[in-house]
Amino acid sequence: MNSVFDYSGFLEETLQESRKHAERGQVASYIPELKKADPRMAGVALMTPQGLFEAGDSRVDFTLQSISKVISLLVALEQRGVEAVFSKVGSEPTGDSFNSIVKLETSEQKPLNPMINAGAIAVCSLIPGSSVEDRFARIADLLEKILGRPVEVDESVYKSEKETGHRNRALAYFLKDINGLEGDVEEVLDLYFRQCSILVNCADLARIGMFLATKGIGDDGTPIVSAKAVRLASAFMVTCGMYNGSGEFAIQVGIPAKSGVSGGILGVVPGQYGVATFGPALDRKGNSVVGISMLRRLSEVLDFSIF
Repeated sequence: MNSVFDYSGFLEETLQESRKHAERGQVASYIPELKKADPRMAGVALMTPQGLFEAGDSRVDFTLQSISKVISLLVALEQRGVEAVFSKVGSEPTGDSFNSIVKLETSEQKPLNPMINAGAIAVCSLIPGSSVEDRFARIADLLEKILGRPVEVDESVYKSEKETGHRNRALAYFLKDINGLEGDVEEVLDLYFRQCSILVNCADLARIGMFLATKGIGDDGTPIVSAKAVRLASAFMVTCGMYNGSGEFAIQVGIPAKSGVSGGILGVVPGQYGVATFGPALDRKGNSVVGISMLRRLSEVLDFSIF
């Protein structure tokens, strides 16, 4: 794609074409605060070597939710190493939902991958620190280095998740029982709920995508995390990042991506782009219907697919 391509016009056109799909989805309801989102919102952002291009509600803040699993995985890989991380989580995709409580008690006695809730909770337990605040600071620090600004937690969403996250609590205690979780269960859960409640927007996610696309290199050209950690995280995004819709997404869009139930999708086109979409109306698998529609169009025109 040459430098005279009208990215801004293309994004606006893509967004307007995809907005209609919002009526096919519903906002997340299992976290009370997320039910307040306007299902008609839609935003998209694309980070290119020429700069950042945006359309729609690209500066509306929303919480990271499961997209935070990519960040905590990078922190755990950098701080504890590959061997420690994979002693607690596997590397296989799953056909079950992201919050599934089945297939935990396998022969290996660990969650199938770090992109499902059980796996992400196990990863959180590996992040070093003397307190929840200390551990959370490591996650926030990485995000702040990527984004070049302080990050904040949506306290209302955090409290809502903490008060109603009964299934995640059950998963965490089961993990503790099978030696799949380090440290105090409630502290690990608190860290998990906090990271899910970090506020971002589409422009932020596109920057994170570009950071991953350039194998962990910051805006100033210096490495922030190792290329190996980025490679592993990106591989999980391809195989597991869109919940149990990852296979279909790989065929239709073909890039590493991670979705969250607040409606965000983080996408990575290795060596080229960071891309992000936002639309709170979700399909039955927990992925933004408008976001997937936009990414399919972007992939088709800009030739995103890594395959």
